Amino acid sequence: MQTDTELWDLAAPAFVHALPALMEIYAAAMDPPQDQLAGRRVIMEQHSRNPGFQSVAAVDAAGNAVGFAYGFHGQRGQWWHDVVTQALRARDASAERRWFRDSFEIAEVHVRPEHQGQGIGRRLLSRLTAARTERTAVLSTHSGPTVARGLYTSCGFVDVLADFRFPGSPQQPFTIMAARLPLRERGAARSRGRSRVWRWTG
Repeated sequence: MQTDTELWDLAAPAFVHALPALMEIYAAAMDPPQDQLAGRRVIMEQHSRNPGFQSVAAVDAAGNAVGFAYGFHGQRGQWWHDVVTQALRARDASAERRWFRDSFEIAEVHVRPEHQGQGIGRRLLSRLTAARTERTAVLSTHSGPTVARGLYTSCGFVDVLADFRFPGSPQQPFTIMAARLPLRERGAARSRGRSRVWRWTG
């Protein structure tokens, strides 16, 4: 389905400046406990300082962000990377080398619920990864037959670590997924027009 949203690239300073609006999207899409939002915002700001950070926002005709995605080069010393690779190494060391030796970590992909089902998530993923030079992209998603999981699978992601429990969240199983870059383009809606920079004004 075509939408009237545009994809605008956010450099790290612009991403940090736009975090109030992006956190509203995160809260609407994930519905987390309110007391977790402040901590998540701190984590996102810290992520913007990671090497190879890249982010993109989906912006509607009125200039409002309705979705966003970001990632960065994965490497040792990063919490997610270290926790996941340690667990994978214990189960399948060859898989760790195959998927995490040179990886782009997709940290967040979120679209407001009222804008889901319009191909925005796919467009965000495509733009975010199109120019990456890493060999693979890696991410974690809730286990089960979710819409997000279906999207990732259709883009070429495969399961590399199932039923994974992150420290501090033993009640929620996740699946670690990975894909070769560039991502599969079949059925993807390509972005229209040139990339723009979203000048969020609050």
